Amino acid sequence: MNVEALKNLDPYLQSIVDKGEVAGCALAVISEGEEVYRKEFGMANIEENMKMSRDTIFRCYSMTKPITNIAVMTLVEKGLIVLSDPVSKYLPGFKNQRIYNGWDATPVKHEITLQNLLDMTAGIGYPDASYFAGIKLNEFIDKFYSDLYDKGIELSTVEFANKLGELPLEFEPGTRWRYGLCADVLGAVVSQVTGMSYGDYLKKTIFEPLGMKDTDFYVPEEKLDRFSQSYILEEDGLKPWSSDHMLGLTHNFLKKPGFESGGAGLVSTVDDYEKIIKLFLNEGELDGVRIFSRSSAEFMQEDHLTDENRASYDWEALKGYGYGNLMRHMIKPHENGSLGNEGEYGWDGFLGTYMFVDPAEDLGIVFVIQKFCGNGYRDIQVIRDIVYGAVD
Repeated sequence: MNVEALKNLDPYLQSIVDKGEVAGCALAVISEGEEVYRKEFGMANIEENMKMSRDTIFRCYSMTKPITNIAVMTLVEKGLIVLSDPVSKYLPGFKNQRIYNGWDATPVKHEITLQNLLDMTAGIGYPDASYFAGIKLNEFIDKFYSDLYDKGIELSTVEFANKLGELPLEFEPGTRWRYGLCADVLGAVVSQVTGMSYGDYLKKTIFEPLGMKDTDFYVPEEKLDRFSQSYILEEDGLKPWSSDHMLGLTHNFLKKPGFESGGAGLVSTVDDYEKIIKLFLNEGELDGVRIFSRSSAEFMQEDHLTDENRASYDWEALKGYGYGNLMRHMIKPHENGSLGNEGEYGWDGFLGTYMFVDPAEDLGIVFVIQKFCGNGYRDIQVIRDIVYGAVD
């Protein structure tokens, strides 16, 4: 790795702060198991004059999903679940599911499997007013918040998933791709199978063995002075943004939630998340601690989509990628518009967080901003081009 070439990252990252596009950002580059670049720019909280630092705590949002994938595979290796199992084997709310086309309901031909959840081919989306199943999901989330704030009723992870399972599906499981609450259902399966809260299982199985001391589903009071503020860009500049969002998250990460979202609920630090990157690159082992097997590592690196699924896998930022185990997988680098290798994989988050690992180059990155809807995919392309341009 040409470390000198990585210095080209500095002016670009500083520029997005100076132009007021983001309050602050942080980037780590890991090559051959070592941190070869690590910088923080700008502010974690403008109003509190808090600079971005090595131990700034950020909201992972969907960068929670790769960790949920790990948790699921640990249960597979213990023989506690099989990925071809129907979800209803663990969560009774998923029995007798139906597909809605307009107002007509038809029973599913094939039940949702755990693998469907890992590959986002289950027919479960996020709240969306553009189709019937999305509308019903939006009503479900609205009621979730109404019960929480007006009545003080909060669902547990398992309760949330069982009620979600009673809603109509958008399509026959396995036939299309739709990004949604699948990882949240998987978190509930982990909780149900282990008899532990999802957060406790993650701590026992992943976080504590790896020394990830700042990763959790909430930020305790003694760490709030390290918790970054999220922002939204308005006409007159960046403004603090604080919302539960539409993902079923609760309490703005300020107290331990009843529903621990396997799809978007974790907070972490770059130091902590680097350990996840290194774990992937080292095929399930880090510093003598094995979390998952080499066989699982190889399985996680595969694109699982069929040609039929790809017809609905149409996000602009995912050009050139396939999908599987809650992560994108590069299969045609020339289609993506940035440098990269076949076999590179990872995921990102709602506030602009982004990670990838490239087994062929023994290379990975963690990029963090905290901005509503991120700052656009071009930032990621520039970062990728500079990082891959530094590969010897």
